[in-house]
Amino acid sequence: MLIILGIIVAFAIAVLLLILSVMTVFALVKQRPLPKKLLIATLSGMVVLASIFVYEHYLFTFEEINTTNMQEGPGPLESPDETFEVSAYYEPYGGAAGGVNVWVEVVSDTSDHEPRIIYYSDAKSHFQMEWIDDKTLRIENDDLSYPGQDRSVTLDVTKEIYHDRGAACRSWVLDQTYETCYEADT
Repeated sequence: MLIILGIIVAFAIAVLLLILSVMTVFALVKQRPLPKKLLIATLSGMVVLASIFVYEHYLFTFEEINTTNMQEGPGPLESPDETFEVSAYYEPYGGAAGGVNVWVEVVSDTSDHEPRIIYYSDAKSHFQMEWIDDKTLRIENDDLSYPGQDRSVTLDVTKEIYHDRGAACRSWVLDQTYETCYEADT
């Protein structure tokens, strides 16, 4: 929703810049004062657009996941020492021509029991999770028909995260929570 607002604001700024440019030329030619209200409106729009960009690009959180049509995936799966529990969920998008995103949440028995998302990606035809040791989780998310689409990863659930598009890796908010962030190579 915020991206749509950004597109509308960008279009409005482009129109205002065009009008401002024409009026500035007329003001210079006829030696009249610059239209201050139009200049203020254009600069304000640019500030709003920059704010939307910074928010979307650097203040990413997983709050925008659409849980309305959420489906449960594999899990809950307890770690060998029963300290952590992971569950996967699916998020369909785009209707009949769309796809499915998958995310994995981890809950620690030693913390406040709040789930943390440690994995988010486009779901492939083969998805499974397996504990390697007490803190290490192997997530398989691939499609043998498309070898370049492999989104599998091994994560230390206490300090690592994966986001296939890299939004979590750029996020200043999530940077405080995780030590290492991985994203897809493609």
